[in-house]
Amino acid sequence: MSRPAFQLGHPAPDTLAVSGALTFATASDVLSTARAELDRGRQVSLDLSGVGQADSAGLATVLALLAHARGEGRALSVANAPAGLQALARVSGVESLLS
Repeated sequence: MSRPAFQLGHPAPDTLAVSGALTFATASDVLSTARAELDRGRQVSLDLSGVGQADSAGLATVLALLAHARGEGRALSVANAPAGLQALARVSGVESLLS
């Protein structure tokens, strides 16, 4: 069985876009790849409009990326979080971190 796929892209300056699955199956790969991208550039926005599937591991990944950016002294905002991810954040009490 193949693993759900994800892609990272740069649709605009200072934007890192995640598309595809943001789930337990992809979380580790997304986290390491996105961290490397954040370290290479000056991304200030994490665009999740292309995320078609997300779970609690995906939410944890987004939160870890926000923490990583903050640890580097940079602000990173989340744009276009899918409704399911927003619902998970609301239930988890971290919705304000995605705004």
